[in-house]
Amino acid sequence: MAKVKGDIIIDIEKCKGCELCIEACPQDTLEQSRSVNTKGYLYIVKVQDNCTGCTNCALVCPDGAITVFRQSGKKKEQIAKITNVTGDLKVTVG
Repeated sequence: MAKVKGDIIIDIEKCKGCELCIEACPQDTLEQSRSVNTKGYLYIVKVQDNCTGCTNCALVCPDGAITVFRQSGKKKEQIAKITNVTGDLKVTVG
């Protein structure tokens, strides 16, 4: 079975550096930056290219700052973007 290749984009201006995504990532792909965003937070950055697109980081992000992509063949498709959650959330990943 081929290894699944994923990628993420972090909106550093929305990120408050809570580190929940770092703890949730089974691949140790994320780390806190040494720089601050315009709001003064140490935001999260991707430090390794070993993301599988599992969506754990996006699911735990309280600010909806992470968009997850998973590569199928040669085409990269968006599979998760969590935004403005104010109540219960049901997630289905196909």
